Amino acid sequence: MDLKSYLSEQRIGIETALARYIEQNCPSRHLLEPMEYAIMSGGKRLRPVLCLAAAAAVDGHQDAAMPAACAIEMIHTYSLIHDDLPAIDNDALRRGQSTCHIKFDEASAILCGDALLNLAFEVLSDAGLKAPASHCQTWLQVIDTIGKASGCRGMIEGQARDIANEGIKISRSELQALHELKTGALIRASVRSGAILGGGAEQQVTHLDRYAKSIGLAFQVVDDILNVTGDPIELGKAVGTDAARQKNTYPALMGLEASRKFADTLINSALQALSIFDNNADPLRAIAQYIVERKH
Repeated sequence: MDLKSYLSEQRIGIETALARYIEQNCPSRHLLEPMEYAIMSGGKRLRPVLCLAAAAAVDGHQDAAMPAACAIEMIHTYSLIHDDLPAIDNDALRRGQSTCHIKFDEASAILCGDALLNLAFEVLSDAGLKAPASHCQTWLQVIDTIGKASGCRGMIEGQARDIANEGIKISRSELQALHELKTGALIRASVRSGAILGGGAEQQVTHLDRYAKSIGLAFQVVDDILNVTGDPIELGKAVGTDAARQKNTYPALMGLEASRKFADTLINSALQALSIFDNNADPLRAIAQYIVERKH
C-alpha cells in the first residue's frame, strides 16, 4: 500500500478534528494560543493513526474511534510539552520549531500541557455520554485503558524511572520495562482503544495488543538509535542528548548493530501477530515497517 498517501490522508482528518476540539473547548486566548501552537505543530500523528487503523482492521468504522484518537494525541502532546521543560529534559527544539516554553514561557507551557490532558478526558467522556446506552460500557473501557496507559501505571511511571535512572546503569530487563511504560503504554492504548471501538472480537483485540506491544518497544529502540545516528534537521530535534544526560538506552547497553537487530525482531513479532487479519490490517503492517525504517 502507499503508506505516505495513507498517512497524509489520515493526518488531515485527525488535525481537522483536533483543531475543532480545541477551538470549541478553549474560551481563553491565554491557553488557546499555546495549545494550538503545540498540537498543530506537525508530528507523525502515529498514535491517533494507529487508533483509527486498528478500528478499520477489525472491520469497524474509523469515525467511531476519532474522539479516542484525538484524545490520545492530546495526551501525547502534553507529555512532550512537559518533557521539554527545563526541570526535565530542557529542550529548545521540538518538531523543528521552538518548544512551547521557549515560544511562550514556562508557566504557559505547564498550563498548556495540563489543559491538553484534561481536554483529552473531556473529549472521551463527552463521546461516551453522546453514544447510545448500549455503547457506554465500551467508552468506559476505553477511558480506563487510556487513563491507565498515560498515568502512574503507564507513561508517567516510565518517565519517572527514566529520570531516576539517569547516570545509573540498569539491566536490559529493567530498560525494557521502562520503555514499555514510557513509550509503549500509550501506543498499546491507541491500538487497543481503536480495536475496542471498532467492535473487535476478543481474539482480535488480543492479537492487536501483541502487535502494539512489539511496535511500541521497537519505536523506542529506533528512537534511541536515531538519537545517536540521526540528522537533527530531519529529526526536528537535537541528537546526542541521551548520552549527554547519561540516559539508559539500547545502543548504550547493546551497541548499535544489536539494537537494530532487536528492533527487526520486534517488528517481525508484530507482523506475526497480524497473521489472523485480512487486508484491512495492511496499514498496520505498513506502519510496523515504517517504524523500523524511519529516519525521523
